[in-house]
Amino acid sequence: MTRPALPDPDPARLDALDRSALHRTLLARVEAAWRLCRELHPGLPRPAVWLDLRGKCAGQAHFGRGGLRFNPVLLEENRLAFLVEVVPHEMAHWLVHHLEDGHLARPHGREWQTVMRRLFGVAPRTTHRFDTGRASPAPYRYRCGCREHGFTARRHALARRGRGYRCRHCAETLVYLGRSAS
Repeated sequence: MTRPALPDPDPARLDALDRSALHRTLLARVEAAWRLCRELHPGLPRPAVWLDLRGKCAGQAHFGRGGLRFNPVLLEENRLAFLVEVVPHEMAHWLVHHLEDGHLARPHGREWQTVMRRLFGVAPRTTHRFDTGRASPAPYRYRCGCREHGFTARRHALARRGRGYRCRHCAETLVYLGRSAS
């Protein structure tokens, strides 16, 4: 694997940034990644960028909206890893999708892996290893025969309206226990 094409940000500087400055740093990182991609594909459109992604997902290339979505909670909690791994990951999706026949490529297939390795110099991991506890709170506790499950407010509301959920492991119907203490 080659050296990372985008220089790693200074961790001490990143830690000192307030939320607004961190968001500007993310936008600058996306811009740098886009400029790098344009060296290979000059017609690549500039993606719009939103910090509106919630839940366990760190980033998303959203072709219908024409841009990249990022999770602001996971960015705040994982600043360096987010900029070094997540931004190239999503920009690689953006580039591959806009190549000829790119819309036919598998999301984490050979083309995407090649962009990650050769263009960005980053290991092509398909998932992050961030703690998603704050980004995806699941305060509603349910139980089956083998374990306890955490539900988000949305899933809990669906269950309260009659939607049934079964455990994928033991196949028992989940039963509501109450809210978690935290």
